[in-house]
Amino acid sequence: MLVSTKEIEVRYAETDQMGVVYHANYLVWMELGRTQLIKDLGFSYAQMEQDGIISPVIDINVSYKKSLRYGEVATIHTWIETYDGFRVVYGYKILTPKEEVALIGTSSHVCVKKDNFKPIIIRKKFPEWHIAYENAKKQGE
Repeated sequence: MLVSTKEIEVRYAETDQMGVVYHANYLVWMELGRTQLIKDLGFSYAQMEQDGIISPVIDINVSYKKSLRYGEVATIHTWIETYDGFRVVYGYKILTPKEEVALIGTSSHVCVKKDNFKPIIIRKKFPEWHIAYENAKKQGE
């Protein structure tokens, strides 16, 4: 499978009073990883939205393993865990500078029309995304 990589330098504003990254910021980093994967596949969330389609999160699952701190660099690995032409589940692993696992997780998404939230079938509306997602899952198998 294709695994996309994105590095993020931990900013002071992302930490809590204990000096570690506040848990909700990992969700933002997961989004950055997801956006990078889509970019690596040659596509753009922004273009999808201009086409009147959005991709809300319908489920998210994370497990925190190790803390990250201000000034450290987090490395986000993102891949397509499962894809069925309608629903996409992205997988994530966020690593510390010592390559220890800070977080593992998944997020599930569907695509809907922006104006009425009616679900669409990705493989029909965006056949080029469908092919790229299928290929990304198979890459390296």
